[in-house]
Amino acid sequence: MATANEPPLDEIQWRFPPAAQAMGGIHSNSVLFYFAESPFFDRTSNNAVLYNQAMWNESMKPLIQTRERFEGRLREMSGLEFIVAQEPAEMGPGMGTGVWVINKQTRRKREPEDEITVHSTYYLIGENVYMAPTLADILGFRMTTITEALNKCFAAANNARTWSPALGHVYKIAPNVTNTKAQALESKGTTPMPESQGSKAISEPKKADQSAVDSRLAEHSFMVHMQYGGDYMDENPITGKPGEFHLSSTGRKDRLQALGLPNLNTTFKESAITQAGKKDVKPGDKTPKTPTGISKPKRKKSKAGATPTSS
Repeated sequence: MATANEPPLDEIQWRFPPAAQAMGGIHSNSVLFYFAESPFFDRTSNNAVLYNQAMWNESMKPLIQTRERFEGRLREMSGLEFIVAQEPAEMGPGMGTGVWVINKQTRRKREPEDEITVHSTYYLIGENVYMAPTLADILGFRMTTITEALNKCFAAANNARTWSPALGHVYKIAPNVTNTKAQALESKGTTPMPESQGSKAISEPKKADQSAVDSRLAEHSFMVHMQYGGDYMDENPITGKPGEFHLSSTGRKDRLQALGLPNLNTTFKESAITQAGKKDVKPGDKTPKTPTGISKPKRKKSKAGATPTSS
């Protein structure tokens, strides 16, 4: 088993070329004994017990000469064992290539069939031995990958979002690639002059900066409204004490004097002509008025009963 300082077994790759050369290569009769040299092998398994017995007992040596006899004897025993679950495909006569699959399992003798519990699976490719990860490790790795992708997606979506007073929260529209290609393929007659291109290139950043400034000002105004929306302040501050309040000066006269400008009196004054007309008119006189303002001459009335006389 891997200690705290060693990496997990499912994250390492093991190979031992000298042992493979001593066994005459990796083949059907040597694959289990080559796997027994790896750190994945359990020394308390039935494979180790049967191999040690065959090394010291001459009558049991034929069991370790072929894989069929060795696995046949393992199937007669109960306990932990390593057995070949899948052989590599044959690519040619006498040439076994591909992947060897070895299972670590526990066999319990039952009738009519034995009960087998598989603990882990190993792959042998060439001279390299790997341990297959568990289903929990695979699901954990997939979930981690999905979580990292979602975090990047959320960050990109947050950067693409903008806010404007008219539309609120919206997302920036990516430039259309097809329209860009169509504009590039247009004729030279519709191509703008360098001056217009430069001015357009300069105006676009200005518009973008102005929109950003407007957005910030709108947000600041809204924040100020939410903070001080219910407070009001007079232009002319009130001075005095309760019962004797007075409006203080706005400082306009002082500013005009500082600038050297005359004090403008905005009160209405009657002209001299109007005042003279008022002096000439007596209270008892009544002058009929016309829309044009000109008085009509008075007509003399003839006395009743008067008749024209001859000269």
